[in-house]
Order: sequence, then structure tokens, then C-alpha cells
Amino acid sequence: MFDGSCPLCRREVAVYQSMAPLQTVSWQDVSQDAANLSQTEQARYMARFHVRLADGRVLSGAAAFVALWLVMPGWRWLGRIGRLPGVTPVLERAYRGFLHLRPFLQRWARAAESAHRT
Repeated sequence: MFDGSCPLCRREVAVYQSMAPLQTVSWQDVSQDAANLSQTEQARYMARFHVRLADGRVLSGAAAFVALWLVMPGWRWLGRIGRLPGVTPVLERAYRGFLHLRPFLQRWARAAESAHRT
């Protein structure tokens, strides 16, 4: 589940979507009304990256990325590293740091998109 209204998220997800995953991956843009989410759920899912596993569990942040990387060719090595003891918490801290920068990076990316279109 990703925030399709975020230019950074769209770009990253497009990279993943260009690959043939080892398991089926269903991408859900939670910024769209078609996601059929309550406003609370939509806000929660747009704030962080989420993955719903086949067993129904929902992972968020670094744990979600590790789960995704494990099924993406070329990224599995990073997923394996992320599963090592103590690594996911470090990745989570880095992800939270990125989330603080995300609004500024989004503005920059949107400005770059606008300039590219004109």
C-alpha cells in the first residue's frame, strides 16, 4: 500500500513494478477513493509504506520494505540483510528520519515534475 499522491513514492513503486516479483504483488494506491478506506485508514496508510502479507498481517515502515525486498529480484539481498537481528530497527530509524524530510522532498519533486511538463 503506497501513497500515489507522493511523487517520491510513485517513482519508487514504479521501479518495483517494472520487475517480475518472486511472488504476486498487488499494488494499492491508498490515495485513491477506489481504495475503499475510511479517512482514518487512508491517513494512516498514506503516512507510511505498508505491506499486507498473504496471511493478512500488515507490516509498516522498514519491516514492510524488508518484506517487499524479499520478493523482488535484485533486492532480495537487502531483504536478507534487513532480517538480520538488530537491522530492521536501524532501518526503521532511518525511515523515520526520511519521513521528516519527505514533505520537503515532495515539494521539490512536484516542482521538478511541473518544470518538466512545461
